[in-house]
Amino acid sequence: MSVQVQGVVARSKGAPVSLETIVVPDPGPGEARVRVLACGVCHTDLHYREGGINDEFPFLLGHEAAGIVESLGPDVTDLAVGDYVILNWRAVCGTCRACLRGRPWYCFSTHNATQRMTLLDGTELSPALGIGAFADMTLVASGQCTKVDPAAPPEVAGLLGCGVMAGLGAAINTGGVTRGDTVAVIGCGGVGDAAIAGARLAGARTIVAVDIDDRKLEKAAHFGATHTVNSRRTDAVEAIREATGGFGADVVIEAIGRPETYEQAFFARDLAGTVVLVGVPTPDMTLEMPLLEFFGRGGALKSSWYGDCLPSRDFPMLIDLYLQGRLPLQDFVSETIGIADVEAAFEKMHHGEVLRSVVVFDA
Repeated sequence: MSVQVQGVVARSKGAPVSLETIVVPDPGPGEARVRVLACGVCHTDLHYREGGINDEFPFLLGHEAAGIVESLGPDVTDLAVGDYVILNWRAVCGTCRACLRGRPWYCFSTHNATQRMTLLDGTELSPALGIGAFADMTLVASGQCTKVDPAAPPEVAGLLGCGVMAGLGAAINTGGVTRGDTVAVIGCGGVGDAAIAGARLAGARTIVAVDIDDRKLEKAAHFGATHTVNSRRTDAVEAIREATGGFGADVVIEAIGRPETYEQAFFARDLAGTVVLVGVPTPDMTLEMPLLEFFGRGGALKSSWYGDCLPSRDFPMLIDLYLQGRLPLQDFVSETIGIADVEAAFEKMHHGEVLRSVVVFDA
């Protein structure tokens, strides 16, 4: 039987979000209905509201969430009602060419729930990243649910559902940062700070944080940056080289997604070093550089999709590290808010006032 809950909906491009009644159907084959406990306010949700992802309005926003499995479709065997889960937006298929080659983190056929949630009048909603978790309850594919230790508070655990995992994974999975490496991170929002935390966790000896906001650089130092550079006042490439013995960093992570900062990342790496693009560019952006530079510098230029994570492998491990006190996930939570405060959280995000506002639902 379907249930009715409250959810945050973006009805049209650029318009303020509204709190509306959502109809969540009973789960069908391969689906799970999840009672949402907490959901982070991610920049991707703002992109949806602004029409920057696609124009399939209305959207049910929210995707960075943790919750409790409330009911399951008839053929779901790897979950149980009552399981504490983090929701992910890349449920792997197990049968595509990437999965069959043992690289499921590159799955080319990820999937979502088949059924759609709707408004009361029957209008179908497009759930953000196939999740739609700014609601008391949501419907997802069962593979989008990853069981983790319930000792981790939901406002902390849910952050692995998107931004924090993207940053940690960009350093550890995509960049392959290991002990003794030198690392630079350009852009110190939530994703960039997570990359810094991941580099520290992996044993990097030097971590250079670059941003144009001194407030963000202070937070970057808290998460493990050994050097901070305000690129409004200092040439970022030269500063990174100076901090790395004149050579450049072994791994440079670009967490903004702009041509000019990507070019900085390219020239700030050591010979045969690695550049990781985890910032998301817009479709109109282009990059023009001498091809000889690509040949002459060697190394690797990579893009990081969701931190190249495998949720079933990475989420439980990272939650364990958090519970051991080795990964400060709680420090990414700037504030907890109610479901009616999402629009105000977007404004704070726009002004760089928060790393993460997290919507917490009544138990």
